Amino acid sequence: MTILSNLVSVAPMMDRSDRHFRYLVRLITRHTLLYTEMITTGAILRGDRSLLLDYSPEEKPLVLQLGGDNPEQLAECARIAQDWGYDQVNLNVGCPSPRVQEGNFGACLMLDPFLVAKAVKAMKQAVKIPVTVKHRLGVDERDSYQDLVAFVQIVAAEGCDRFTVHARKAWLKGLSPKENRTIPPLRYDWVYRLKQEFPNLDIEINGGIREFSSIQEHLRAVDAVMIGRAAYDNPYLLARVDRDIYGDRSTAPTRQEVVQKMLPYIASQLQTGVKLNSITRHLLNLFTHTPGSKAWKRHITENAHLQGADERVVVQALSYIS
Repeated sequence: MTILSNLVSVAPMMDRSDRHFRYLVRLITRHTLLYTEMITTGAILRGDRSLLLDYSPEEKPLVLQLGGDNPEQLAECARIAQDWGYDQVNLNVGCPSPRVQEGNFGACLMLDPFLVAKAVKAMKQAVKIPVTVKHRLGVDERDSYQDLVAFVQIVAAEGCDRFTVHARKAWLKGLSPKENRTIPPLRYDWVYRLKQEFPNLDIEINGGIREFSSIQEHLRAVDAVMIGRAAYDNPYLLARVDRDIYGDRSTAPTRQEVVQKMLPYIASQLQTGVKLNSITRHLLNLFTHTPGSKAWKRHITENAHLQGADERVVVQALSYIS
């Protein structure tokens, strides 16, 4: 199996990983792999594809994450993703939300590894881009290390290009999606062991990784690291990735430079009818841990939603930064 080249990625996050957030992240790091939010096969096959799938060329490399359980539909959506220019397609086998469970996809698919394998096989036969799976350690009572190994072996047999492992189990009942990201204990050692026992598989670790030093530590044991909420809560955390992980000696932009580069993008998006606050909500945490951050957030929050608000709101907010 070919090891994929990316070492760091930003997780697909519902109501977070839209094209505006991805554009912001790409201004901070050129090499980090980015994901869309999870999009269901039904939405793609029957919905407004341009609204769902369009992106700015600057966002690449970019992965489309799919939600679904029908191999034929997943294969068709993988073909659409490839035609749309996406670099990879990923199957969500980790989300435990009730809505996802009602559709019989997400984390509940871990209970049917042969169906996941069938879906991966169908997608692999449909496209030339990599097909990957994001999953948990286990679900409910099917949560032993041996259960995890069995799942990975069955899916790997059909050519899955990467296993992105959220290092927690999921409870399908009794915990909210938010609680499922925090309450089940992290078991990084299981993911490390998986890589040790299956050195030819491409293994990426995810879950609770909030410090840059943790990225470096995990990369000593696995092939790649996926950052989730930490990248949203403090996107500038990723400013060191290009230099210190990928060896790119280009100077990372300052936070202020990132804002200046966002301004033309904001102006162009506003001309298409996008609301300012749908973009600026992703900018609120850019100055986390820096002087003036509270004033920056307050000014944007109080003004970005107003009628006629434009990029000048962001320029004014920047003046509060020391």
